[in-house]
Amino acid sequence: MIPDKAPGEDVLHASGDLKKEAHVPSFEKYKELYIRSVESPEEFWGDVAKDFFWKTKYTGKFLDYNFDVTKGEIFVKCMEGATTNICYNVLDRNIYERKLGDKVAFYWEGNEPGDEKTVAYRELLQQVCKFANVLKSQGVKKGDRVSIYMPMVVELVVAMLACARIGAVHSIVFAGFSAESLCERIIDSQCCILITADGFYRGDKLINLKLIADEALQKCRDKSFTVEKCIMLKHLTKEDEAWSGSLSPPAKRACPDLQQEKQKERVRKVRPPPQVPWNPEVDLCWHSLIGGASEECEPVWCDSEDPLFILYTSGSTGKPKFEGLPTYPDVSRMWEIVDKYHISKFYTAPTAIRLLMKYGSEPVQKYKRTSLKILGTVGEPINPEAWQWYYSVVGEKRCPVVDTFWQTETGGHVMTPLPAATPMKPGSATFPFFGVVPAILNESGEELEGPSEGYLVFKQPWPGVMRTVYGNHERFETTYFKKFPGFYVTGDGCRRDKDGYYWITGRIDDMLNVSGHLLSTAEVESALVEHEAVAEAAVVGRPHPVKGESLYCFVTLNDGINYNQKLEGELKKQVREKIGAIATPDYIQNAPSLPKTRSGKIMRRVLRKIACNERDLGDVSTLADSSVIEQLFDNRCCTAV
Repeated sequence: MIPDKAPGEDVLHASGDLKKEAHVPSFEKYKELYIRSVESPEEFWGDVAKDFFWKTKYTGKFLDYNFDVTKGEIFVKCMEGATTNICYNVLDRNIYERKLGDKVAFYWEGNEPGDEKTVAYRELLQQVCKFANVLKSQGVKKGDRVSIYMPMVVELVVAMLACARIGAVHSIVFAGFSAESLCERIIDSQCCILITADGFYRGDKLINLKLIADEALQKCRDKSFTVEKCIMLKHLTKEDEAWSGSLSPPAKRACPDLQQEKQKERVRKVRPPPQVPWNPEVDLCWHSLIGGASEECEPVWCDSEDPLFILYTSGSTGKPKFEGLPTYPDVSRMWEIVDKYHISKFYTAPTAIRLLMKYGSEPVQKYKRTSLKILGTVGEPINPEAWQWYYSVVGEKRCPVVDTFWQTETGGHVMTPLPAATPMKPGSATFPFFGVVPAILNESGEELEGPSEGYLVFKQPWPGVMRTVYGNHERFETTYFKKFPGFYVTGDGCRRDKDGYYWITGRIDDMLNVSGHLLSTAEVESALVEHEAVAEAAVVGRPHPVKGESLYCFVTLNDGINYNQKLEGELKKQVREKIGAIATPDYIQNAPSLPKTRSGKIMRRVLRKIACNERDLGDVSTLADSSVIEQLFDNRCCTAV
């Protein structure tokens, strides 16, 4: 599972000053702790649980589960019967027990340089309690679902913690998603209220969030589901007297009139206020509501197995962790922020690293970055070239790179090196995290030993793993446990090398990883086929130097329809509106026929080769009509990257 000793030949041992710090474990200590975590999970996690406040203690087994569908319903239960409140643990204890009320909880950095805010724990608790009282005044109670569709502002955190404080379940929807996607997520979880904002900037691009939210709510009504109230944060349109109820400062650049831009001579520095759509029967102003709310709100004590939040597996990673972009207003923005706040840990996606690599080392080396101790990556496997640039240029070969593997479903990283303890291999997820027992299976479900490649699965749970698919437990069992009874199936391929290092090879099913966002090819194909001109569609991934993968789409049109630029534009628009801008196809190729087996199955392996203009197709003897291949090569899109 993990090697007996730390490998030493083809690995890097960078640790900078970390080895000098007493809390940094050795490889031997890591192995000792890991073995304890998998052989005595109750003892190991019990020690972790001591760091939390528990109103009541658990009554049954510490950790109980069933991963085998042949033995009954799949379940995971941890500390059942114990009660606590996550918001209380995060805020109240830090303030009142640890006396950290004046300690900084967040540094917020907005889109424009100078848009910034420092928030201490005590101030954060006050705002959380006030907004929790706002939610209660709107009838939100324990177990209710609340949809949050907001930009990266401090109020997003306030809304999440306020829900946790009163026992409500928050459902985060990435602010880059379309009205259709937001509507689906609201209906899926039967949300009683929507929290959003007027808009925000991503670089120079204005995102009119309220218009999208209104469209989503109308789509909900059209599907016979009504959300009674929508609370809107004035992020770009705050009046001076209103912003006192907000933790985010007034924006340096207000947003333009959302219907028609006025006063164009003032556009660069000061923008006129927007005309935000407003429905007084549904819409409520965050600032007006919170202004009169009490700063006292007792936490609701929840069972350890009560739901805390709902997250979707697609679109949750790889997005900028600031309000704007990592290249706005220039490509040195990230490193300026590192120096400004003396950041010690920098965590980003391989997509962002590849983007910044394009501009060379000079924008990085303009800044000192001496505060950096650890570099992290997340969201997709990182290619060795990007890893080396990150390690050598950004970290100056003194900062360990923590290349983490995790999924939304796992609730945290499950494969990762430990800084300065586990030697690194560029691109490897290294070793399992505490409590995680990985295995590699072949197609028949047989566990492979030693160097091997196959399906990555996990043998036993840990406290943070997902519990179900909301409202559809059967789907949960089918997706994650049915293929290989007795194992949690990640859906990812994995290779284990001779030293015991794990290498994630990517999604085994038909999923694409575009800029860290996991997209279903079936979902994109469905959006394309909804267009009246399209009879059939197939979507594959094509390597992209920045995004990781790009979408290459093949469409077969209905008889009598001609393919042209106008139709291509309509198809791209259709995908954007149905899924979101992140799913916009990079290439759409007219395909009068698709390569299919005699049973009618599309050979996506062949389509991937065509998308990459690779003529070595392997065995195509099962094709029903091999003449299709040459036709598709002749009609290939011009792919510049």
